[in-house]
Amino acid sequence: MPQIKSWEVSDEFWAKVEPLIPVRERSAKRKYQRRAGGGRKPLRARRVFSAIVYVLRTGCQWKALPKEFGSTSAIHQHFQRWQRVGFFVALWRSGLAEYDEMEGIAWD
Repeated sequence: MPQIKSWEVSDEFWAKVEPLIPVRERSAKRKYQRRAGGGRKPLRARRVFSAIVYVLRTGCQWKALPKEFGSTSAIHQHFQRWQRVGFFVALWRSGLAEYDEMEGIAWD
């Protein structure tokens, strides 16, 4: 079995994280100028999450992310948006609830 590096997101972990990822919705009131299919393809949520985990685990700066993750500014924007909508709090709560089921937490 190959060893997973501390910043790599396993399939098992991703299965728990994916349902919590906020979906970005387009505003019905806004008129979009770009033609359908124009511009860059959006980054996949798993790649963005993996890049965020990489930054948090290694302590590197956003601009020092390896190119394999994609645009550092786009990943940082995702991080900021996900933080604003409460994704990381939801992830923490989910992990805490799972740990409580497995080991039990002495809340007193």
